[in-house]
Amino acid sequence: MNVLFICNQNRNRSKLAEHIFQNKFNTQSAGLYNSKPLHEKQLRWADIVVVMEEEQRQEVEKRFPELSVQKRILSFDIPDVYNYDNPQLKEILEMKSKRFSKYLS
Repeated sequence: MNVLFICNQNRNRSKLAEHIFQNKFNTQSAGLYNSKPLHEKQLRWADIVVVMEEEQRQEVEKRFPELSVQKRILSFDIPDVYNYDNPQLKEILEMKSKRFSKYLS
């Protein structure tokens, strides 16, 4: 299963999620507002898209309206207040993945 993790800058939340789950899924991560923002090829590649905040889902839908309706987009609802190496962020990501396990299997 190809899982794409998306956050604003792809520095902390989505980058850590990509790393944590790389042994369980084929993973990639992307940011929406960085120097290399999410592109169509990444979205096409993904079976599941995980955004860190609901606003990011809306932005993906706005940028890629036809493609986004073909994807299952899950929101982990994790605010942008954590650094990459924060143990609490890792714990939250793992907890959220269990919550959505029926989609991530």
